[in-house]
Amino acid sequence: MELKIKKLRPNAIIPNRATKLSAGLDLHACIDEPLTIPVGEIRNFPIGIAISPERDDVVMLVFTRSGLGRNKGITLPNSVGVIDSDYRGEVQVPLINHGSEPYTVQPGERIAQLVTVPVIFADPVEADDLPESERGTSGFGSSGKF
Repeated sequence: MELKIKKLRPNAIIPNRATKLSAGLDLHACIDEPLTIPVGEIRNFPIGIAISPERDDVVMLVFTRSGLGRNKGITLPNSVGVIDSDYRGEVQVPLINHGSEPYTVQPGERIAQLVTVPVIFADPVEADDLPESERGTSGFGSSGKF
């Protein structure tokens, strides 16, 4: 499947894979100068691109880069970003600093990753009853220690 990329800013970097079999495409901060994220705060980073998948039945999910999350505490504030297949605006990535010191993002730095996955479009239907299941109404932690 092709993912068409349109550069919206001259210094935008087309997303790329770190290795041939990487699931995610690296997203690069499209900023003109370094931008610091103070501890506990959120900053928004433009990526400088718009995207258009070849298919309508996919969604592009934005994930934290594991090294930034593990080593610096830099993650997405909403855990996973969702880019619908019909969105044509500029891709933006908000980052939050959960670390113990300010973190400075450099222009062109890899700050997140984009993974394209198929979507099943479910049609919500109101029901008076639901079929029984083995789990039933058991919720958080009911299937293990926590």
